[in-house]
Amino acid sequence: MNVQIKRVYDPVERGDGLRVLVDRLWPRGLSKEDAEIDLWVKDLAPSTELRRWFHSDAGTWTEFKKRYHRELLAHKDAAIELRKQIGLRKATFLYASKAVAHNHAQLLKAHLEKLH
Repeated sequence: MNVQIKRVYDPVERGDGLRVLVDRLWPRGLSKEDAEIDLWVKDLAPSTELRRWFHSDAGTWTEFKKRYHRELLAHKDAAIELRKQIGLRKATFLYASKAVAHNHAQLLKAHLEKLH
């Protein structure tokens, strides 16, 4: 699977391939035309409850990873479908968060790579 990850606010590039928005909410201040999104997978984004918990003072990255993994397991069919849609072509997972080091797009990519 050939997937790169970048912020949705970064410039669109020719080599992006299939542009997949992996957030539950549409990014603020970005028009649908400017985003050039090919696919929006809301069901594979962290739930609203998990996202709010993580951004609270109680949320930790380690615990977020565990909880998000459980959510992804509950949406196995959607994950398999996304993997099929990507196939062998290049894809870019797009997320809005400013957190480059700790974002769910990385976890989603790793999860899909493990699917058979």
